[in-house]
Amino acid sequence: MTLNRRSFIGAGVGVAAALGAPMVMGQGTPRVVVVGGGAGGATAARYIAKGAQGAIDVTLVEPTRTYYTCFFSNLYIGGFREYDSLGHSYAKLASDYGINVVHDWAVGVDRDARTVSLASGGQLPYDRLILSPGIDFVDGSVPGWDLSAQDTMPHAYKGGTQAALLKAQIEAMPEGGTFAMIAPPNPYRCPPGPYERISMVAHLLKQKNPTAKIIVADPKEKFSKMALFQEGWGKHYDGMVDWIGPEFGGGNVEVNPAAMTVSIDGEEMKVDACNVIPGMKAGRICEQAGLTDGNWAAVDGRTMQSRLDENVHVLGDASSQGDMPKSGFSANSQAKVAAMAVRSALTGSKMFPAKFSNTCWSLIATEDGVKVGATYEATPEKIAKVDGFISQTGEDAELRARTYEESLGWYSGITQDMFG
Repeated sequence: MTLNRRSFIGAGVGVAAALGAPMVMGQGTPRVVVVGGGAGGATAARYIAKGAQGAIDVTLVEPTRTYYTCFFSNLYIGGFREYDSLGHSYAKLASDYGINVVHDWAVGVDRDARTVSLASGGQLPYDRLILSPGIDFVDGSVPGWDLSAQDTMPHAYKGGTQAALLKAQIEAMPEGGTFAMIAPPNPYRCPPGPYERISMVAHLLKQKNPTAKIIVADPKEKFSKMALFQEGWGKHYDGMVDWIGPEFGGGNVEVNPAAMTVSIDGEEMKVDACNVIPGMKAGRICEQAGLTDGNWAAVDGRTMQSRLDENVHVLGDASSQGDMPKSGFSANSQAKVAAMAVRSALTGSKMFPAKFSNTCWSLIATEDGVKVGATYEATPEKIAKVDGFISQTGEDAELRARTYEESLGWYSGITQDMFG
């Protein structure tokens, strides 16, 4: 499956035909509030506003004025992108699509009154609500670590300055120092993400600190693209990366940020930089709205509607929907299905069967790109995988270079699809 910017925008979701001229039903302009301006929320807001042509009032609530993508932040850490290249403005969503962009925190949802409360004290009424808040972290999932330690042992797993902080700490490591990663348990955002990060940290250290060591403590017996990453680490960073799975204590970890130590199965070691990626759950607003099982929000994949409230749709990382991984590509794909469903409910436009796709690219070393992906369809029970593909070990350099170039085209395409 080869994607470029143009082909990506319409790839695999089967909803573009539903976004024709609206047929307004009833009195007044229906109101949609979208919480979260990432790959799910920004895309949903844009597709609803673009297709409705003024027939739906769309408000997007997002606290940041410049959105920094979490996807591709690993390439910044590895030195393949500039930090500013990850930042994107909401200006076109407001100027070109008439979306009311509100830079504030959504702090509560009254599902009976159909209102969203803002940190500033205001309230936004809605006829349909779309929640796409991304992830928050599970308290206590890594003993010794909480959010108060994120400046000492960064997670760097939300878009923004954490990635810059982590890179600075890696670059400041002493010669021959030790970098540690505490990998997350399933399920979590971007399954290959921690291991692409290890590759990018190794690439950075190979240039600046070639005798440094990397320790990965992992509670999982296997991970996405495991054979591909391990092949790449052996080829490009021989002897630098030490992956410790649960058999050898990778799931029995404790950290001490003040002392900069990591204990793996009772054995304590001093580290010079440490990336703690905790267990994850749906962004807090989903829990505040009473839509989660304590971790994730269950949805009907045919419309991305909450299983607990038909007037609320939950997208992307926050949703529990079936077989799709939690990724930016998935959130973007789900957003188009939700946009179609919202427009159909509020204006009577035509619904088509929901179809989804996802691809996750990873960079292992210079022009050594790999990918995994699949197509999906919605059933009454879940979003179900139809077929898939994955890069193979032993591929030639030319194919790997093309895969990397493909990922660059995807990034250009998805950010344009999100922000216009």
